[in-house]
Amino acid sequence: MTALVASRLIKELATVTTRRLPVAAATAVWEGAMVALSGAGAAAVAVPASASAALKVVGVAQGDANNLAGGAGALTVDAKVGTFLMNNSATDPVALGDIGSPVYAQDDNTVSKTGAPASGSPTQPQAGFLWNVDPSGGVWVRFL
Repeated sequence: MTALVASRLIKELATVTTRRLPVAAATAVWEGAMVALSGAGAAAVAVPASASAALKVVGVAQGDANNLAGGAGALTVDAKVGTFLMNNSATDPVALGDIGSPVYAQDDNTVSKTGAPASGSPTQPQAGFLWNVDPSGGVWVRFL
């Protein structure tokens, strides 16, 4: 390689905050929902987060992706990482003292403290980490 003789566009992965993912067949992911991957390897597809330990939460939907009538991958959804306000679980809530701790997806817009409100072993996928508790009652979650 030779030294530059003119400017060039610098590529920096650290500033990328959005992942474009194929949506599962017969699935709708709504804007503001936590997005999770279902499946493994090249067959993984985006679904709304839910209380399934088999899922991997990857961000928050930045638009609607209504693939209810389509096959797997017919549509994509942009899942953004960052810090977003989510609902706090009514049955397994996080509190101020939990800042920095993992939080778990109870559904596509609610997080819980333990990921196992009834059974004692985790049944919910980790959503991210608690950033702060909002005076509104919601919680700020950091998605990676």
